[in-house]
Amino acid sequence: MSQPRRAEILRAIVEDYVHSREPVGSKALVERHQLGVSSATVRNDMAALEEDGLIVAPHTSSGRIPTDKGYRTFVDQIASVRPLSSPQKRAIQSFLDGADDLDDAMERTVRLLAQLTHQVAVIQYPAASGTTLRHVELVDVGGTSLLVVFIPTSGRVLQRIVEVSRALPEDELMELRARVLASVMGRPLEDVPAGASNLVRQLPPELAEAGTVVAEALAALAASSEDHRLVMAGTANLARFSGDFALSIGPVLEALEEQVVMLRLLSEMQQDVRGVAVRIGSDSTDDPLAETSVVATGYGPESVSKLGVVGPTRMDYPSTMAAVRAVARYLSHTLGE
Repeated sequence: MSQPRRAEILRAIVEDYVHSREPVGSKALVERHQLGVSSATVRNDMAALEEDGLIVAPHTSSGRIPTDKGYRTFVDQIASVRPLSSPQKRAIQSFLDGADDLDDAMERTVRLLAQLTHQVAVIQYPAASGTTLRHVELVDVGGTSLLVVFIPTSGRVLQRIVEVSRALPEDELMELRARVLASVMGRPLEDVPAGASNLVRQLPPELAEAGTVVAEALAALAASSEDHRLVMAGTANLARFSGDFALSIGPVLEALEEQVVMLRLLSEMQQDVRGVAVRIGSDSTDDPLAETSVVATGYGPESVSKLGVVGPTRMDYPSTMAAVRAVARYLSHTLGE
């Protein structure tokens, strides 16, 4: 059996099964694809592919479906990620360009990616590495309440209302604000708690109590802005593929909701020369995502943060890889402006 023909038959089986959800037989392959050989030759080639563990017969069906190893081989044979069409590119750009702030950009990105791929889309907030504190504002919102506004260079605005023991006159509030800015402005986020502690030690007695409360809020806001949390969209898409999971989609949904499993998986995935990373199935019985495939890539400065999709292994890999890479590139461009 020639290796090129073997690869072509595997490709045809994967494509037919992805689109039909039905096991693929030799007769159907000959009818649908210009293979240039007889059904008998295709049957022999399929037998060899099955012996190599790339395809398998489900139950007593005469057709074959790809195994995780078969999908892996198919994906590895995709030489390059094909570009999206011009209308698709324009749609992505116009949709992401309409974002008001970072939170809106994250939400728009996952909604768009879920629509393009019909899978569950996930995105990490931009990694805080190298992010500094751009500005802090203290706002009197009435009585003994102060609004602490925290703005890092990542663009994500955070805020928290704190309670102080007494209402601060405007001159004291302005002095506290000036001291806060001098202590933490321009610092890397991981250094903000230390700067806030120094602030408390240097405050005059009349500002000590309010300053301590504000310092605690600053430390908490710095920590929350460093949290590489996930945003998801399209979980309902999994229900459309419930038949693709031997067990239940419940463990998959739970793993996505917990986020820890997904965050660890994304951090471990390394993109290849095509600009994407593809993880297909898992040999681990303890892995709640063992029956899924994940296609992901990095975005933003140094591509540290990841975005991608999760779905069944019966996935349209070429289209999904193209969509994930294109959306990541447009998002990087949007955030860089």
